[in-house]
Amino acid sequence: RHAGEISNMALDLLSATTTFKIRHMPATQLQLRIGLHSGPAVAGVVGLKMPRYCLFGDTVNTASRMESGGFALRIHMSQYTEAVLRELGGYKLECRGEIEVKGKGRMTTYWLLGHDNFNKQLPDLARAAGTEEHEFK
Repeated sequence: RHAGEISNMALDLLSATTTFKIRHMPATQLQLRIGLHSGPAVAGVVGLKMPRYCLFGDTVNTASRMESGGFALRIHMSQYTEAVLRELGGYKLECRGEIEVKGKGRMTTYWLLGHDNFNKQLPDLARAAGTEEHEFK
């Protein structure tokens, strides 16, 4: 169920970029990139003077790799999250194919394109930054 909730939030965030205005660059489209992965994680508060809530684990690192290996205005996910969403049903998914993921090797990944019950506008991919403008880590 968590993967569905996070996916719905990701769709809402992408939708918000259609109306969000960058104050000092109002004609520029906000270039949001989202990565998702499902699996175990550990959470805790770290620090005494400036406590921070942090997430740890391979799941968090893989989600980060999905974000950094994705494209602007897209939701990029691992095959594990794709399997959960297929089981939940209603999600529109597209196979991106196999890519090299730093520290993980080759992985089949997917794009989340929407949901049957999601009626908000998503950004026009023609306004997305080109691959030459992305910084892949």
